Amino acid sequence: MQNENTQSLIKWGRIVLIMLGVFLIVEALVGLKSLRTPTPAVNVISITGTGEVMVVPDIATVSYTVSADAKDVATAQESVTTKMDNILNALKNLGIDDKDVKTTNYNVYPKYTYTSTVCTVNNCPPSRQIPDGYTVSHDITVKIRKTDNAGKVLAALGSNGATNISSVTFTTDDPEKVQNEARDKAIADAKSKAEVLSKSLDIDLDHIVNFYDNSGYPYPVYGMGGMDLKAQSAAPAVAPTLPTGENKVTSSVTLVYEIR
Repeated sequence: MQNENTQSLIKWGRIVLIMLGVFLIVEALVGLKSLRTPTPAVNVISITGTGEVMVVPDIATVSYTVSADAKDVATAQESVTTKMDNILNALKNLGIDDKDVKTTNYNVYPKYTYTSTVCTVNNCPPSRQIPDGYTVSHDITVKIRKTDNAGKVLAALGSNGATNISSVTFTTDDPEKVQNEARDKAIADAKSKAEVLSKSLDIDLDHIVNFYDNSGYPYPVYGMGGMDLKAQSAAPAVAPTLPTGENKVTSSVTLVYEIR
């Protein structure tokens, strides 16, 4: 009985080995066939289109700094806070919302003076660093939603103790909307070029198989650079005239067509 079971197991083992061998041979043949068959090349053509939108800025931004020097930190902070509160009240009177006024930096750092030392023939010691109080500075960025008020804001900053004004720019509050408009024009331009090119080359273009977007961004109009106002705080500031001009928004896209 035991011999019959053993022979049966051997018989089925041989059958399994034969089936496994046949399976491996078939798989190997399929693999060799796929290696011999080259992947058909896909004929494509890439066409680039551009779009441009000119938009009148609807918001302005400006950054300013209030700073003060003193022998101790508390006195310098008090001076900065007083000036800053006056400026914030002036901005509120011009209709600037609290949500559009943002602190971007607040620094407290020591000041030093340097005294020269007497040099000898073979030795010249470095100058000595002597503590000379502290400087406190507070940086703010303001968003002006009525661009006509930009000049009045700058005048208010100068009249109420700002020590530096910088980064005056005119931009668009919803740049994505304008960017989408420019992209639509770029896509239309690329499709128009594709029609002309297919006739010129006598080819038939099938569906679009790929798309690349290399969009630009609005070019802001810079109103002015940084202005040091420390020496001008005594006289009331005159509101400057700030032409807003236009911002150019560009988009560049590439459409990849399959050639039939």
